[in-house]
Amino acid sequence: MLQTIRWNKGRVILIDQTQLPQKLKYVKCTTCEDVAKCIENMNIRGAPALGVAAAYGLALVAYHSKTTSKKELMHELENNASRLRFTRPTAENLFRAINRIISRVGLEDLSVKETKDLAIREALRIAEEDKQINRAIGKNEAKLLKDGSVVLTHCNTGFLATSGVYGTALGVVKVAHEQGKRIRVIATETRPLLQGARLTAWELKREGIPVTVITDSMTGYCFSKKLVDLVMVGADRIAANGDVVNKIGTYSIAVLARAHRVPFYVVAPTSTIDLKMRSGRQIPIEQRSAREVTFIGRKRVVPRGVDVLNPAFDLTPAGLVTAIVTERGVVKPGKVKSLFRP
Repeated sequence: MLQTIRWNKGRVILIDQTQLPQKLKYVKCTTCEDVAKCIENMNIRGAPALGVAAAYGLALVAYHSKTTSKKELMHELENNASRLRFTRPTAENLFRAINRIISRVGLEDLSVKETKDLAIREALRIAEEDKQINRAIGKNEAKLLKDGSVVLTHCNTGFLATSGVYGTALGVVKVAHEQGKRIRVIATETRPLLQGARLTAWELKREGIPVTVITDSMTGYCFSKKLVDLVMVGADRIAANGDVVNKIGTYSIAVLARAHRVPFYVVAPTSTIDLKMRSGRQIPIEQRSAREVTFIGRKRVVPRGVDVLNPAFDLTPAGLVTAIVTERGVVKPGKVKSLFRP
């Protein structure tokens, strides 16, 4: 069974997603800086997976630290936490995992060794919780899919986007498939880095789930021909009012789904919900390198000297979302706060 990312005695081993689908290769990280670069370079991506990666990055700091002072250890952890926070500014799971470890080890009156051990245990706990949460999302909400459903999905929301076996939106699809339902998927290619064409199609082929890849510009055609029964996407951050920030192109799909009266579901763990953000307009949108647009692989496809805009994410207003699917249940976008009531 493949794992997107795992801890192995002071090393973090992760699937290099930039090499898929041509090669299944792994990257071995021994420092937090190694992990930070992998996050920035998209060797690992997907909001839940980024949370686990950040947690493991801090675990590496603790594991390899030579300090004998709790104060110096905390300084090392906080400096590396700052480095990790700058890697991907939009994904809430990354910030949540970092803050959880820093606050957890900082509050405890422990020795240096005990602090190191606690940081590593907490990172491992974050990874295990991610597996359990995504398993629960799939098993609890596969009822949303009927036998014969055709699901349109955008970007990659399978196990590669998490630390687990199922994933988020694709996790629901995989469980429905395991239940014997005949599910088919239409996967957008997801420019500019083609996570749908490269990663989603690769995962679904491995699972034996029928998948058809389309270019992003073909989405409207598929809706107009009534080829889509429902849409399931993930999220990188969800605001308190139910606004959703997800991979660039999600907003366009949501508008098309509403125009054609097709249900539009957002599938994400509650760790993706940021109640500090009252609306999606407050969520920072990462701007990435122009090279991702001007090149496909090593081939230049845009003339030199032409300006490029490359936001990694866009905002889908809550009013376009049918429901938000989490490990704690399915709610209307305006009711996300109810998921946190005791």
